[in-house]
Amino acid sequence: MRVKKLIAATAGLAAVGLLAGCGANAGAGGDATAGGDQKVTVWLYPVIADEAKHKAFWDETVAAFEKDHPNITVDYEIFPWANRDEGLQTAIAAGKGPDLVYLIPDQLAAYQKSIEPIGPYLSDEQKADILPNVTESVTIDGNMMGAPILTSVNPLICNAAAFKEAGVTDYPSTWDDVLAMAPKFTEKGMYAINYPAAPENTLNMSFYPLLWQAGGSVFNKDGSAVDFNGKPGQEALDFISTLAQEKAIEPDALSTNLPLEQTALAKGKVGCSWTNVPSEVESFWGAENIVVLPPLKKDKAVAYGTVGSLALLKGSKAKEAAGEFADFATSGDIVKPYLTEAGYFSAVTSTGALYADDPVMSKMEENVPTATVGELFTSSRAVMGVLAPEIQGALLGQKSAKDALDAAASATGPLLSQ
Repeated sequence: MRVKKLIAATAGLAAVGLLAGCGANAGAGGDATAGGDQKVTVWLYPVIADEAKHKAFWDETVAAFEKDHPNITVDYEIFPWANRDEGLQTAIAAGKGPDLVYLIPDQLAAYQKSIEPIGPYLSDEQKADILPNVTESVTIDGNMMGAPILTSVNPLICNAAAFKEAGVTDYPSTWDDVLAMAPKFTEKGMYAINYPAAPENTLNMSFYPLLWQAGGSVFNKDGSAVDFNGKPGQEALDFISTLAQEKAIEPDALSTNLPLEQTALAKGKVGCSWTNVPSEVESFWGAENIVVLPPLKKDKAVAYGTVGSLALLKGSKAKEAAGEFADFATSGDIVKPYLTEAGYFSAVTSTGALYADDPVMSKMEENVPTATVGELFTSSRAVMGVLAPEIQGALLGQKSAKDALDAAASATGPLLSQ
């Protein structure tokens, strides 16, 4: 086993759109030696914040795998999160990409033409073990593009102390519940929900869950057109716009991306949020005040949750060996310490409940099956870039929900044709 030190990702000039056109020989990956031995290269990122613990997990995982696979050597590198796309794009374009790389779902879509579907390289047992919503989150055009190693969920979290101060005794489960409780919060100079609308915030964490809850979607089935400006999208934006107009959302959050500690949320003046997780608010609210609930519901209860997975590049010269390592490293008995140390949830059923003894995390874990990443298309990030400012304009009262969404839909035409 040869383990490289933590290094900075190489900055690159290639854009994601350009990368998406790269062919099957886009990466170099590992290789086979004259004696039939194979080397697998893996690029990772610091999922566990403690660098030593993160490295220790991968050291032990690689050592265990190599013990059972004496003809395969695994080299891994841990890169910083910053500039990770630029570094990977440059490496692939130069034919020096790894065999396996850690990617999240929107990256799977962006790099789709440079990724080998990994499903055929995973065991039937491993694929059957993966949660259905997680499998869906890494599947594009019917192909599993990543071997899931972790998942997350952003259901609804509420501040018990804020509810007590506002004189509200029932927690919300539907949009109507939020609209009904909002006046009681505003009467106390408080806010019913947290909703950061500055365009730099990802819509995955804010608007898209509402769109999904109303039964809508960002794109049509084949990604040839957007669908967010239909009736569900208008209902979602009208809902959040009504709350903004009634001052049930912190006004500064609609236009400014404030540090968390400066927000009304951190000051205990907000009832609920689906844009935050318990670990972000615990130091402000106190663990005893965190109430984890299912995601809000209009037509259905849906939350956002990401999936981290190991993706196999088409340029790999050791695909079978890389697939074997991905299958091993993402199996339930291996990932348990990785997940609990990082504070994520399992993508497979065989781990069982990881947080049964934690009153907050166990409730989060219960909501993992409600999570989705939405539709995966190459233009997903670009579409978000034109939609976010229009949503903000509607929330600031500059446009109606219909006009804002229609304007964004019109602007997506060139993005979808790329």
